Amino acid sequence: MSQSRTFLEEPLLNNLKAIASRIRENVVRMISEAGSGHLGASLSIIDILVVLYFLKIKHDPKNPSWSERDRVILSKGHAAPALYAVLAECGYFPTSLLSSLRRIDSFLQGHPEVYIPGIDMVSGSLGQGLSIANGMALSFRLNGKNNRVYVIMGDGELNEGQVWEAALTSSHLMLDNITVIIDRNGFQQEGSTENIKRLEPLAEKWKAFGWHAIEIDGHDLNQIIAALNEAELTKGYPTVIIAHTIKGFQQNY
Repeated sequence: MSQSRTFLEEPLLNNLKAIASRIRENVVRMISEAGSGHLGASLSIIDILVVLYFLKIKHDPKNPSWSERDRVILSKGHAAPALYAVLAECGYFPTSLLSSLRRIDSFLQGHPEVYIPGIDMVSGSLGQGLSIANGMALSFRLNGKNNRVYVIMGDGELNEGQVWEAALTSSHLMLDNITVIIDRNGFQQEGSTENIKRLEPLAEKWKAFGWHAIEIDGHDLNQIIAALNEAELTKGYPTVIIAHTIKGFQQNY
């Protein structure tokens, strides 16, 4: 785990925890009412999304297409309910719309679409997020902008060869304005990631591809913001944050 620590003041920390709890309730309700959806994969990334949207990134819910905003790519698009709930909490669209998840007349479908306020990439076919992020990050550099790109990726998604091709490109181009966050919950659709296609030692693999690697507890808000700050200060290398999480975190089945 990362030794870098940031200690958020207690009122702020408690507020973020309350937001995360409220979002979890909304996600469970959304998926229950829809009758389908990826609950475990959504719940495991909520703490990460809360720190990003309520503490770290530049964004404006009143102006979703603001050119100076940072970009967040949910490469594991099946966890869309978590992102929708966070965007609604931020004010991108009314929270009342969350109950329409996956309905035929709803704009909140099972995977993100760019016509939804706050969404920058259509995702669902796994493995594509980092490739898109490379293009965004390079464009920002060429245009002299300091926008950052964050990619949230599942650990099962690392079975995709395109991820590793894109990782080589990121490091070759020294795209230090990219941060990949891996939701390391240890499971994918057909079982344990280590039984299906062993990933460990994961941090060493990314380092071998020229990345700065950080390992954290993905449910510790202090560790999350510390890692994001460390990534922003790291120059010459893209950063991967391996966030160890629990699939279905804080949900009793």
